[in-house]
Amino acid sequence: MILEGIDITIEKTDRRKTVSIFIERNGSVKVLAPITSSDEKVEAAVKSKEYQIFIKLAKWKEFNQGKVKREFVNGQSFLYLGRNYRLKLNENQDVPLKISGGFFHLDKKYLSKADKVFKDFYRDKAEKKIKERMKLIEEKFQHKPTTIKVLELQNRWASWTPKNRLNFHWKCIMAPVSVLDYIITHEMVHLKFPNHSTEFWNELDKKMPDYREHENWLKQNGVKMSL
Repeated sequence: MILEGIDITIEKTDRRKTVSIFIERNGSVKVLAPITSSDEKVEAAVKSKEYQIFIKLAKWKEFNQGKVKREFVNGQSFLYLGRNYRLKLNENQDVPLKISGGFFHLDKKYLSKADKVFKDFYRDKAEKKIKERMKLIEEKFQHKPTTIKVLELQNRWASWTPKNRLNFHWKCIMAPVSVLDYIITHEMVHLKFPNHSTEFWNELDKKMPDYREHENWLKQNGVKMSL
């Protein structure tokens, strides 16, 4: 569907009762609608939300002005748990990449595949930290995840599957621990309430009363969480 020159992807799912609009992290517009809704009904709903779509896109463009293009050179900053660490290129390290003395240290012989080295580092750290935080957070919940994985999730920080599997983007490890806790808590609530229903948000508010603060941090800083 195209609305005023904007390509909109429409996805129908049996997990939705209403039409919702999302601006993905890459700026694309996605609409989730009930599987029982006709194409005409969905398009009418989207057109009725035209103003809302443009407002969301304007905010996305505003937030994306802070996007950082990183290069693997001395002095470049990289995020880890909410902090910026400058990069130092070294020789003959014991590991390809490590954090020490307030810096990221990369062995020069891995420069040609630095992107993969950083992703592997982030993925490993994310798996350990998420499982560590999960042990504390899941005590508040009756429903538990069957598996936890750290993956490349395109435009999602995390996702839930009907089999109660939780997946997290490796980029989550770039966020402060408090924000990481929010991402985990958000997905844990989905184990009970699959949709972003009123019941979902009420439950999230009970489990994490200050969740809006962390949600806003992601909206404002998520664009910086990249390589």
